[in-house]
Amino acid sequence: MFIPESCKLFSPPFLHTPMLYLSSFPRFLSLKRVLPFISLKKLSFTPNKLYLSAKMEPQSSTTLVLCGKSAIEDDIARRLKKNAAIKLPDDSPVTVVLLSEIDNRGGVCNDDVFRVGSYMNSLSTSNFGKLLVYSPKLSSTHDVVSHNFAELPTGSVCVADVQLKGRGRSKNVWESPKGCLLFSFTIQMEDGRIVPLVQYVVSLAMTEAVKDVCRRNGLPSLDVRIKWPNDLYLDGLKVGGILCTSTYKSKKFNVSAGIGLNVNNQQPTICLNSVLRKMGHVNVAPQLQREDIIAAFFNKFESYYDIFISQGFQALEELYYKTWLHSGQQVIVQEKNEDDKQISENVVTIQGLTESGYLLAVTESGQICELHPDGNSFDFFKGLVRRKLA
Repeated sequence: MFIPESCKLFSPPFLHTPMLYLSSFPRFLSLKRVLPFISLKKLSFTPNKLYLSAKMEPQSSTTLVLCGKSAIEDDIARRLKKNAAIKLPDDSPVTVVLLSEIDNRGGVCNDDVFRVGSYMNSLSTSNFGKLLVYSPKLSSTHDVVSHNFAELPTGSVCVADVQLKGRGRSKNVWESPKGCLLFSFTIQMEDGRIVPLVQYVVSLAMTEAVKDVCRRNGLPSLDVRIKWPNDLYLDGLKVGGILCTSTYKSKKFNVSAGIGLNVNNQQPTICLNSVLRKMGHVNVAPQLQREDIIAAFFNKFESYYDIFISQGFQALEELYYKTWLHSGQQVIVQEKNEDDKQISENVVTIQGLTESGYLLAVTESGQICELHPDGNSFDFFKGLVRRKLA
């Protein structure tokens, strides 16, 4: 999964211009040891779990396992393997394996491994998430889907157990440890005016997916909230983040959307399961599983996305504002005087989002304005600048 080095929210939606949307991502601690690349001979599968044998050897080739929800996606997976169609951005060696080819003799169970069968059984979408590209260890799920966008059908998803190169602004790089839900998927859109808003649909779908999984498992609801533009917070601490990037080709916008969510890793902040334990559910079974959350996410996202495309983001705003942290929040904005030599600071109150996806606010004098990040601060509520709206 890739994190943009630029901290600009998004460029104006001019056609023919590649666009990069701001995103942030959980600041995971680096691991001294991570899951090594695995050999096909060392990988086993049962209907609900992939297994790793106890003996694993490092390899230079990245292993990608392809699996489909139905016969249609399985056929696509076979063609992708046959044509050696999936590449990595750095052209490093890649071994593509069909799930049906994996040794079924069993092995040592490793709960850190993504359970493909469980995910597919919980998925009920028509388009999204039905073709899966899975890897135990990957540099970036975002790089896989964005680099292979033309080869993968719309809605394809790439999942990794461990991610090595989540890149951020100022050339920061993170290793995302075991226990995180790490995935990226593809969306194709035609209307460039609404592309910047799709990141908010993604954020909303994830918060509602977590609530849905908690409810179905008889667990207390976890109130995951959205910090604009696309951080996910729980109990005042960051537990996840969203990334959306887009390129324009053949009169369509190719959007790669990525999510990182702390599900079962307690460092460096908190995770969903640690909060459940603090709530007194120490031995609760089952705890939240990555496979259930990602399946619930796609089930929610597909529904919200259809509404978004047919009715606009306005149809989702009421639910979105119930989930985000900022309604009525007062922030300090900076504004240069006409001589551009002095900067004044003013307090404004956030009211919602503008049609272009920026923050809508009102000044103390009642003037409506649009807030933009200045591009210089990691915290986007520091150094906000405003633009007056007619």
